[in-house]
Amino acid sequence: MVGRWRPGSGARWDKREEFGRLIALGVSNSEACRIVGVNRKTGHRWRHGRTITRTNGRIIEYPAVVMANKRVVSSRFLSVDERVTIADLDRAGHGVREIARRLSRSPATVSRELRRNRDEGRYRPYAAQRRADKRRGRSRPGKLARDPALRECVQDWLDRRWSPEQISHVLRREFPDDPGRHLAHETIYQAIYRPELGGLCRDLHRRLRTGRRCRKPRRRPDMRRSRLGNITMIDQRPAEAGDRAVPGSWEGDLIMGAGNRSAVGTLVERSSRAVILLPLPDGKSAEDVRDAVIAALAPLPPQLRTSLTWDQGTEMALHADISARLGIAVFFCAKASPWQRPSNENTNGLLRQYFPKGSDLRTYSAEQLAEVAAELNGRPRKTLGWHTPAERLAAYLTA
Repeated sequence: MVGRWRPGSGARWDKREEFGRLIALGVSNSEACRIVGVNRKTGHRWRHGRTITRTNGRIIEYPAVVMANKRVVSSRFLSVDERVTIADLDRAGHGVREIARRLSRSPATVSRELRRNRDEGRYRPYAAQRRADKRRGRSRPGKLARDPALRECVQDWLDRRWSPEQISHVLRREFPDDPGRHLAHETIYQAIYRPELGGLCRDLHRRLRTGRRCRKPRRRPDMRRSRLGNITMIDQRPAEAGDRAVPGSWEGDLIMGAGNRSAVGTLVERSSRAVILLPLPDGKSAEDVRDAVIAALAPLPPQLRTSLTWDQGTEMALHADISARLGIAVFFCAKASPWQRPSNENTNGLLRQYFPKGSDLRTYSAEQLAEVAAELNGRPRKTLGWHTPAERLAAYLTA
């Protein structure tokens, strides 16, 4: 058995801990398994846990990997590096005020640190750090873990398939004078997905509408990174484009067909609401979209193609080529912010009368798309004083 893995051996548990650390950092299951060196099925069991029923009826549960977040200590407390510096300077004979000046700390802080943690006249920084960690207050168990009656109520409502938000509001109504039994819905979610925090049953995730065994990670909006390089955001777009005072500002997007296997590009001029449909018979790659946008806008005079606003889809990876060929400024909306292209989004809704969801958009020829665009541009619009987009665009062209 020497050199072979055995159940419970240290090397396997080291891999499990490393796998959990990678998952907590947002690494995908497949990538974490590749880094650690285990099969994807093993990683899936580690991540979601496993329940085994033996032939004798005995049920064995292997809990999911739970990586506790490393506790963040406030910068107002001395760090281990600062304690090492204090030890070095103290050993070199520097006084308390000199040490405090070099650390940008109060002399009282340094004096108290040296007085508390001298052992036989010598200051040892790592022993001082361990003592500080031990003195620092520990978090107490949560409300659900401390209150069995509250935990039973929450578990009963979850069994009835109530959502955590519903439970949170009902608790405030049922116990108006007992804040100790008021819970935020996030607290209930954490107790469901991390039973060690609240003591709830492990399978309660099945009662939620999603039924997920683990939470879906989401980045904060300010942490989301665009896959497109060197983009200019919509907040830098000229003011005349925002108030529709000057024609020539366009908004673009794709409407998708069945299974996202086909697409049609849409361009809408913000001032006139005129629409141009882009045929994409060969797909929606960046090259296809680039060529279609250039072919559609190139015939227009430069005054009627001053800017183009799009979302951050990968189909616009070659936006620099569009800008260079047409002399047009390309701007991008924020992530998940379709309201920043209101004219385009409204027009896409109108186009669904012609291209219902689930249809194969490859069946429409360029001539058919042009007919749809002409029909839409011929509709009188209330926002244009009951003029049509075609009439307004024609007025711009003659002017």
